[in-house]
Amino acid sequence: MILLDELPLDIETFWQDDARAHEDNCFSKKAPQIALGIRMSDECVFAELDEPGDPWGHTPIERRLELNRRYNDKAEKIVGRRLLNESADPHDAAFPEVKRIGEVFGGTYHFGQKTGEWLSGTAAKPAELASLLDQVERLDLEDFMLPSNWHAEKKRIFDCYGKKPHQLRHVRGPVTLAASVYGVENLIYLYYDAPELFSRFSETITRVIVEMSRIMDREAGFSEGEAPSGFSFADDDCCLLTPEMYEVFGYPVLKTVFECFASDVNDKRFQHSDSDMAHLLPLLGKLNLTGCNFGPTVLIDQIRAYMPRTRIDGCLAPFTFMDNDPQAIAAEVRRDFQMIQQLGTRGLNLSTAGSINNGSRLESMRLIMALIQHEGRYM
Repeated sequence: MILLDELPLDIETFWQDDARAHEDNCFSKKAPQIALGIRMSDECVFAELDEPGDPWGHTPIERRLELNRRYNDKAEKIVGRRLLNESADPHDAAFPEVKRIGEVFGGTYHFGQKTGEWLSGTAAKPAELASLLDQVERLDLEDFMLPSNWHAEKKRIFDCYGKKPHQLRHVRGPVTLAASVYGVENLIYLYYDAPELFSRFSETITRVIVEMSRIMDREAGFSEGEAPSGFSFADDDCCLLTPEMYEVFGYPVLKTVFECFASDVNDKRFQHSDSDMAHLLPLLGKLNLTGCNFGPTVLIDQIRAYMPRTRIDGCLAPFTFMDNDPQAIAAEVRRDFQMIQQLGTRGLNLSTAGSINNGSRLESMRLIMALIQHEGRYM
């Protein structure tokens, strides 16, 4: 038996086969092997290069690009590809900051040392939430979202660089948003104590997402119905609701937003929730997701039971990948190979079940590539 650290890898053949493996949303019958979704992240430069820095904090753009170039030099030798971005737009090509959905609901975004970004709110009682929803429903969203210099800057940037604003096609999921601005326990109690307000909260979130997205479509120059489609949510906290709660609160938001912006069969409909939310799979399965990235305890056989045509981005635990133990990585990767092969299905895009964190090494990525090439072939 070949030892893991001696497992050979034909890099160019791997990447040729990987390109075919990603066709048809990773379901192609012509795919020779399981697709690889791992492409590392900007966080990884610090440990890989033994450089100081806060992966979650601010890194000046000049240093960021220099670190990424050095990282890519190393990546090219180990995995055969330059993985991280090495260029940036000029400083004056950045659009003014648009208000985000958490701010619409009275929240404040914080960015802390070693903690990344989080959202906090001010409402903590049903009466306060009801008053907040009254304010949101009276809000002129376009006026609230766009800063006073928006239109002048938008014209200047387009004239100078030909750039248009980005669409809004990804947001914090409804449960995570609500738990952030109102509190986890408060949201759960609300289901029992004030069911009408619980439903109203969900309906208001739906309306705001749809309106914000349409505003940004217009700002990007698209007429209604002509904008590129697709939508995704990041909803880690959805695991905190029972199926009954989620059916009232989270599910209707996704259903309506997908109907508005991702109604065609091949449109992107994606949910990320790196948490233990397998109890919600029957409901999420009704949404015809085209892609998902769930927590490391939510495995392929569970997902496939409800989502036969959903691309699965997973299921390697991020902390397993970050620990760089070849035996532990191989055990989880082989588990996923076996599950997808035993089920006789495709659609696995082998990725971490959550973020790729600092400490995750290029040699571990290379090991996974070699495992795919030798053991992750489709029969």
